[in-house]
Amino acid sequence: MKSLKPSMREKKRYLLVKGKNLRQNIEKAILEFVGVFGLSKIGLDFIKSDKNSAVICVNRKFVDSVRASLAVFPEKMKVERVSGTLKGLNGK
Repeated sequence: MKSLKPSMREKKRYLLVKGKNLRQNIEKAILEFVGVFGLSKIGLDFIKSDKNSAVICVNRKFVDSVRASLAVFPEKMKVERVSGTLKGLNGK
């Protein structure tokens, strides 16, 4: 199978999120805000999860939707940083 051209790849952004019960609450918040179809377009992927923080990966076009869905959810969750690379996210 031939690999995709860089222009055809899905561009991703990495978000550092702080809060509690993040694995369940992030998916629930996005699902309530944008629905099932929006969740599939966002392409949510959990990279790393700790007790009170998580690094998630989303499609570049939908970063604002993810931030808005986390802001309106009743459980307190905050996006600390957004970066195009994991190294840039952990660097500072």
